[in-house]
Amino acid sequence: MMHPEEKIMRIFAPIRIAAWLVSALLLALSVPASRADDTLTIDTPSGPVAFTIELALTPEEQARGLMFRNSLAERHGMLFDFGAEREVNMWMKNTLIPLDMLFIRADGTIHHIAAQTEPLSLDVIGSGGDVKAVLEIAGGAAKTLGIAQGAKVHHAIFSGSQ
Repeated sequence: MMHPEEKIMRIFAPIRIAAWLVSALLLALSVPASRADDTLTIDTPSGPVAFTIELALTPEEQARGLMFRNSLAERHGMLFDFGAEREVNMWMKNTLIPLDMLFIRADGTIHHIAAQTEPLSLDVIGSGGDVKAVLEIAGGAAKTLGIAQGAKVHHAIFSGSQ
């Protein structure tokens, strides 16, 4: 004969498992749309400039990007890694702040900079050639910090970026 406590445990075991699954799902949904607290540096005539970045690696993270944000801290940004080099098109839909978009080749060289992009615009912003990644930073920061086309970006996703 089964002890009363064992009966209760057997009855509630499926409920405990369901509660654990719901908790795991809620935790997974609370993870931010991108991965934060990585760093990269960009060579400038005045020396290297460091940025704290969020990584946008998945299609979902890349689709959301920096949408709906009211601000972007100084020397912070989002790095979109597209894996292999290809022509890239971006836009500012639902993006509330102006951004500088740095289009970066696989070797870490900045190929093109789209400066002070217009918030909420549906205009396509193209890379103008094959790139591996895009770094979005606060609008005007590239000019202020001396970041120019041809500068080298150092991060683990770029070959020879050491």
